[in-house]
Amino acid sequence: MTVKQISATELKNKLEQNEKLFLLDVREPHEFQFAHIPNSILIPLNQLEHRLHEVDPQQEIIVICHHGMRSHQAAHLLLNLGYKNITNLTDGIDAWSLNCDSSVHRY
Repeated sequence: MTVKQISATELKNKLEQNEKLFLLDVREPHEFQFAHIPNSILIPLNQLEHRLHEVDPQQEIIVICHHGMRSHQAAHLLLNLGYKNITNLTDGIDAWSLNCDSSVHRY
């Protein structure tokens, strides 16, 4: 299965248009505490399978990590588990900081 991709600027446009999105951040808690997109939900990748009940399958799910690798893994996992509307944030929170919100720290 191919995982859909979204750029940081495309995501910003969706958020500005108040689209109903589930922002799933799969990084570790210390990374999330340092830098995250407002209203995103932290479920570290290694906990995702055990916390699926927290992920709303009725919404478009945007999966986020540092550079897009862990989120790509998480997106594949969700697709394999039957979730339908999954999109990976290309280049992760780093791209968000560079292209959309410089107040979000880079690391």
